[in-house]
Amino acid sequence: MAPTDETAQVPRQESPLGTPPSDRTPASDGAVPAARMPRWLPRAMVLALALIAVFQLGSWAFHQLTSLLINVLIAFFLALAIEPAVSWMASRGMRRGLATFLVFLGLTIAVAGFVTLLGSMLAGQIVKMVEGFPAYLDSLINWINSTFHTHLRRVDVQDSLVHSDWLRKYVQNSATGVLDVSAQVLGGLFRLLTVALFSFYFAADGPRLRRALCSVLPPARQAEVLRAWEIAVDKTGGYLYSRGLMALISGIAHYVLLEALGIPYAPVLAVWVGLVSQFIPTIGTYLAGALPMLIAFTVNPWYAVWVLVFVVIYQQFENYMLQPKLTARSVDIHPAVAFGSVIAGTALLGAVGALIAIPAVATLQAFLGAYVKRYAVTDDPRVHGHRPRGSGSAAVRLRRFFPR
Repeated sequence: MAPTDETAQVPRQESPLGTPPSDRTPASDGAVPAARMPRWLPRAMVLALALIAVFQLGSWAFHQLTSLLINVLIAFFLALAIEPAVSWMASRGMRRGLATFLVFLGLTIAVAGFVTLLGSMLAGQIVKMVEGFPAYLDSLINWINSTFHTHLRRVDVQDSLVHSDWLRKYVQNSATGVLDVSAQVLGGLFRLLTVALFSFYFAADGPRLRRALCSVLPPARQAEVLRAWEIAVDKTGGYLYSRGLMALISGIAHYVLLEALGIPYAPVLAVWVGLVSQFIPTIGTYLAGALPMLIAFTVNPWYAVWVLVFVVIYQQFENYMLQPKLTARSVDIHPAVAFGSVIAGTALLGAVGALIAIPAVATLQAFLGAYVKRYAVTDDPRVHGHRPRGSGSAAVRLRRFFPR
């Protein structure tokens, strides 16, 4: 069929650029071409998500294992403390396992004996206080009646105490808290067993542990690790042995006082004061002096005052004369640095951090001291604290700020 004249005469529409409409691309309509996604972007997103997941998992695992890590740290420092004794026995031909067992056996016997004596002392004092409670109550009621002109009787006071709502609520709360106390006691025993086992393995297998650690290091690094290990043993052992010596001196001094005053259980109280004041940082002195003061108060209230005065005086003597000399010889750390390390350790790990802070800082200080380059100090008088005459006067400072 031939095309008509009308269809034949219709002009072909062309684009402004001279190309047919069927041949134009989307870009020719003024549209922005779609940008392609870089090939590395999906990989980077997956890697970022994986890193976030690993960080969250590691943070969760660290929080869950914090208690175990602290126990391992305590066990490691305990193993360092008994390392000199174990090494000395092993050098005499004894097996390290047997030597470690004998050291732990001696420590266990000493601690068990001390706890038994202290428990018997406290039980005897509690029984004595309970038996003498009516006489104390009578003397208190007589003093109140004579001072305030009242007519109180011991029977009325006892009845009011027995039938009081406060006592009933206290008994109920104590009964509900028995399970919590039992759980805490069992948790403490399990933690103590964990620390004992780890410290036994660290001490008994010390050479094997050092060989395993050095086997993954080059020879130069092996020498540094072994040197750091020996420094840690010396500083930790020296710190604990110096504390033990100060505990012995403190116990003897307080025993003389308590025996002179006629305080019962003077030997046990002296051992309590010596150990608690030296091995519980910061508040150990106050805890150590509170028990002898309480026992002395049951004998004579003025004896408690004498014990308090002696504790304060002896603490000053220990802080300013005895401790600096012993610490300088065994740990070689400045008292200000020791105090700061105890505060930092307490903030990080609590009582455990306060106990191991000083040997840890002393070890780090001794290890870094071998790698810090030192120079000869100039003979300038200002090094020794001698300032030039007139350099600190107010007139000199004014002339510096307001020259003529």
